[in-house]
Amino acid sequence: MMTVKTTYYKELDNGLVVQSMQPEDVVQLEELQKIVFPTLADDELIKAKHYLRHLELFPEGQLVVKDGDKVVGMTTTMRSNFDFSHYHHTFKETIAGGWLTNHDPNGEWLYGLDIGVHPDYRGKGLARILYRARHEVARSLGLKGQITVGMMNGYGAVAHQISGEQYFKELVEGKRTDPTITPQMKIGFEPIALIPEYLSDPACGNYGVLIKIDIDKII
Repeated sequence: MMTVKTTYYKELDNGLVVQSMQPEDVVQLEELQKIVFPTLADDELIKAKHYLRHLELFPEGQLVVKDGDKVVGMTTTMRSNFDFSHYHHTFKETIAGGWLTNHDPNGEWLYGLDIGVHPDYRGKGLARILYRARHEVARSLGLKGQITVGMMNGYGAVAHQISGEQYFKELVEGKRTDPTITPQMKIGFEPIALIPEYLSDPACGNYGVLIKIDIDKII
């Protein structure tokens, strides 16, 4: 089995550890994907074979949270020279069907492709800890900051009442909260644009929200 150098390791107060992803984690990660994203289309879920490829292409950008040997949180990232003037894209295009071949070793932004925490471990601030770890990775690589596309996960429940565009407008104006985008904004992410048909998930009505946080911000 391939080995990956542990470039990131941090023990948390609750006994959990944030560290670089390892090859032995990939089977658990595939299962965690199904738990964290239960309504996401199967062909957009990251599988064990994909994780192994991510570790070959950009090992320092792949992080997990572990409770002993159990993987309870994860994030997948790549480097990108993102064009903010042409921001329309899809998750499947960006992650290249799961294979991460759009990773640019010279990219100036850390693009967060996903982030997730097992339901049993939510409420412990682990998502924020993972975002902070990603920021530390970006800073160590001399990058401009992080970009990602958040899933507008509160929209699916009200899609029959309001358009995605109006939901997003109210969200940005602070008139509405969203279980995913609002916490991301609270830790410093700036909403840039609404992206229709970003992925296939009824929970968010297939919408994504392009967000960024510059490297000089503190998470």
